[in-house]
Amino acid sequence: MRKALMILAFCAVSMSAFAQTFVIRGTRHEKTEAMKPTMSEFYYPEIAKVTPGDMATNSAPSDAIILFDGKDLSKWQGARGGEAGWKINPDGSMTVNKDMRNGGGDIMTKESFGDFQLHIEWKVPENITGEGQARGNSGVYLQNKYEVQILDSYANETYVNGQAGSLYKQSAPLVNPCRKPGEWNEYDIIYTAPTFTADGRYRTYPIVTVIFNGVIVQNNTTLVGTTEYIGFPTTEPHGDGPILLQCHGDRSEPISFRNIWIRKL
Repeated sequence: MRKALMILAFCAVSMSAFAQTFVIRGTRHEKTEAMKPTMSEFYYPEIAKVTPGDMATNSAPSDAIILFDGKDLSKWQGARGGEAGWKINPDGSMTVNKDMRNGGGDIMTKESFGDFQLHIEWKVPENITGEGQARGNSGVYLQNKYEVQILDSYANETYVNGQAGSLYKQSAPLVNPCRKPGEWNEYDIIYTAPTFTADGRYRTYPIVTVIFNGVIVQNNTTLVGTTEYIGFPTTEPHGDGPILLQCHGDRSEPISFRNIWIRKL
């Protein structure tokens, strides 16, 4: 009887100890009376304070770099060199200039970026014509290598990995939240830059999340290489790079941009 009681007591103690165990990141730890909640709390380094932007006034977060505020193109240059020659409008937007003889063509930021959060607003004109890829075509190139497609996709059929919100010819958007011509669209793009091995292969691939008019259309999507119009993605080792806005052909009325800002991550 005494032996049975001792076994029962031992089991009770063992079960109590087992009940006090817990798992943190796959490692089993024993709780003790000396442990306190504060053991897993830390206070430094302090988190930087950021004043959020105001949607009513289209203002950016306090730590953002303003790439275009509607006043000038001082943060931009022509992709082929020289000054950026797009038209600045009275409403604080800018419109693509397709005249290559007069400062037209693609433009890109003077500054280069790695990981970032990018906000940009764009609009195709209300009187837009054309169809498919010839209807308000443009694009936002991340590090001048990877394109988030811009297009009038409100009621315009084309290949799905080439419509607005796609990672061009790689990943179709999850849904189509495009607003009708004449209304402003918003992209919020979160980008993680790739890294490369010594022999020029991807160590980690570029990752992109796109929020299109408040709707996630690319959810932590992995790009497998650069954006190519003909053929398939290629691997091209690179470091930080500029944001490029595309001037695409002359088959459709030019689109406009406004309120462009970026936060380094």
